[in-house]
Amino acid sequence: MELGETLLLLLVVCISTFILLSSWSQIARRRQLPPGPAPLPILGNLLELKAHDMLRSFKKLRDQYGPVFTIHLGHRRVVVLYGYKAVKEALVDHAEEFSGRGHLATVDDFVQGFGIAFANGERWKQLRRFTLSTLRNFGMGKRSIEERIQEEAQFLVEEFRKTHGSAFDPTFILSRSVSNVICSTVFGQRFDYEDKDFLSLLTKINENFVLMSATWGQESKNPLSEFHLKTMIMTVLNLFIAGTETVSSTLRFGFLILMKYPEVQAKVAQEIDDVIGRSRVPKVEDRTQMPYTDAVIHEIQRFGDVIPMNLPHAVTRTMQFRGYTLPKGIDVLPLLTSVLRDPDCFSDPENFNPGHFLDEKGHFKKSDAFIPFSTGRRICAGEGLARMELFLYLTSILQHFALTSPVDPMDLDLTPPVSGFANIPPTYPLCAIPR
Repeated sequence: MELGETLLLLLVVCISTFILLSSWSQIARRRQLPPGPAPLPILGNLLELKAHDMLRSFKKLRDQYGPVFTIHLGHRRVVVLYGYKAVKEALVDHAEEFSGRGHLATVDDFVQGFGIAFANGERWKQLRRFTLSTLRNFGMGKRSIEERIQEEAQFLVEEFRKTHGSAFDPTFILSRSVSNVICSTVFGQRFDYEDKDFLSLLTKINENFVLMSATWGQESKNPLSEFHLKTMIMTVLNLFIAGTETVSSTLRFGFLILMKYPEVQAKVAQEIDDVIGRSRVPKVEDRTQMPYTDAVIHEIQRFGDVIPMNLPHAVTRTMQFRGYTLPKGIDVLPLLTSVLRDPDCFSDPENFNPGHFLDEKGHFKKSDAFIPFSTGRRICAGEGLARMELFLYLTSILQHFALTSPVDPMDLDLTPPVSGFANIPPTYPLCAIPR
């Protein structure tokens, strides 16, 4: 055999050995992770995850591999948690280890780890403390958060009144109203619903926040501080997204549900009449005396399931979880929908039923599986704000109007037309008939 042939053979043997060892190494690493489907080169398991029905794809994998399994999104490994027990064990029992923020391809290049929702480490801790403190001391003593929501709810009532009972699409009017609560916080004032600057702001938010893509310099001389302009801008942006889209989408689901189930709407309206009446503005403290209304709002959030896939988490240190080794930094996807629709926690999970949150005496009943805002260290910082908004908006509207549909309630479809990272409510016409 000539020297050239020998060298070529040696090269082939070396390459083959390298590929074999690499494959063995990957197999060994995968064996330490939770089970899951074998990934294809480059694509990973993307062909097994149907883009138009991701949630059904995850359920199918759960049925095959159990409540904790691994998928590959391209080259990226993701551990998926399915069901109340798995999610609770991770996010609550091991809260610190699962408190990292994972990758979200659609926003990573833009946010670059800035802002409370996508930050990690010390940056996240500082921004969370700051955000929670600011929300607690809302308006620095000048006006309370409740007063701001009450004011905006009354503006929404007037907008509904202008329709004179004719059918209209509530989508954009709800977004403008709910967004105004955040505007009142950030800018110190609300905006008229037709204000050009306000509409421009909402448009820019919906266009992926192009104006926020540049890198900004600091406001602080402390190089260790995370309170510089870009983190503040991104945190405000996070509040606009969380404080506008999620709440307005939940209200849109709620109004649609109440039109489909007029008997539920009638019971809520009666409770409003009994506790609040029709002359004074609803207050947050009324909620404790309105168990049925409270149960209905909880069930709207559970059934509406606006953020079914949750934001991805990441493991902050290498750890053992249910007999598997999760390496530091690996992404974890705790599926909120799998908790909100866990048949072990809710008797009729696929249907709307306020009884999920009522005991046999009609008193409000809490559920540990009610986690539309997630749970653990990464629970939504705006949970308290959102809960206040949902109660005050819904009671203010039903105090003055009966919500009806131009079509037969039996024909109303509650199925989201888009279901993936978010469940987008269907569009529909609504008639607000004065009571």
